[in-house]
Amino acid sequence: MREDKTKSILIIYTGGTIGMVKNPETGALAPFDFDQILVEVPELKRFGFNLSTFSFSPLIDSSNLNLNVWVKLAELIKENYKSYDGFVVLHGTDTMAYSASALSFMLENLDKPIIFTGSQLPIGTLRTDGKENLISAVEIAATEKNGQPLAPEVCVYFENKLMRGNRTTKYNAEHFNAFESPNYPELAVAGINLKFNYGAIHYATTKKELEIHTILDENVVILKIFPGINKKVLHSILNIENTKAIILETYGAGNAPTEKWFLNELENSIAQGKIILNVTQCSAGTVDMSKYETGNALLKIGVLSGYDITTEAAVVKMMCLLGRCNKIEEVKLMLNQSISGEISK
Repeated sequence: MREDKTKSILIIYTGGTIGMVKNPETGALAPFDFDQILVEVPELKRFGFNLSTFSFSPLIDSSNLNLNVWVKLAELIKENYKSYDGFVVLHGTDTMAYSASALSFMLENLDKPIIFTGSQLPIGTLRTDGKENLISAVEIAATEKNGQPLAPEVCVYFENKLMRGNRTTKYNAEHFNAFESPNYPELAVAGINLKFNYGAIHYATTKKELEIHTILDENVVILKIFPGINKKVLHSILNIENTKAIILETYGAGNAPTEKWFLNELENSIAQGKIILNVTQCSAGTVDMSKYETGNALLKIGVLSGYDITTEAAVVKMMCLLGRCNKIEEVKLMLNQSISGEISK
């Protein structure tokens, strides 16, 4: 492969399965020093890129993810934005869809690739999927045409597929194809060649300075509707102290019970200034509250449609908007818009 030192990629290791190797003395898996990434994955040398690494300290198990991690990531990318052509973020799979969604909303005017990836098996194991995921993520982050990066978005790369970050969800806990993008086409597929779906990728039409939004509001809850939910449970969740917004996971196309007590509880919350966003429990499809009477009842009392947004993106989008906007009406207006390609409208 031609030596090309013009491409600079920053690999950021937050933690997670991918960064584990077996201790030769104890046999236990432990994080390896990512400064030695070219030792563990020597194939990366063949690209000829300038590769730099940054490891979080302490490393974060993705189950312990919090808003401070997103802020640190956004600030790190902002600080290094002009020095690198692209970024690869190595992250635990359990909450990767949340983090990729968060960065998509927190980074405004993005025009460089930020590729999240990880693995189901540690990079230090024989059958690991981590090496291929990392190698392809680095290649995608560096790929350009006529000076234009071909995937200048926050993306998730996993098992041969490049997906828009805020459209992904983890759907499989044990297979290598752990992620899907049920409501949006893949941005690229890695086979013998990298094939980009140019029509699905967002390309900036103007060059603007990268801005980051780091004020997030965590006063958001998820309420999943289920048969047999009672008034006491509903009331308790809706009235958790300091709650400002509720992500309401409903049936099918946005349907929920139409019993009077149920609708009254929701309506009272909206009257108190809380925002209720309707997202579907289904893996694919969209909310359409005008389709059935059960959904229409929610529409009438002021529940907002999440359209085809994922729950992960809905939670993070709400946190970001509550942090950015001064007025509740502004939040509601922006929830109805696609900010970073998270909904189809």
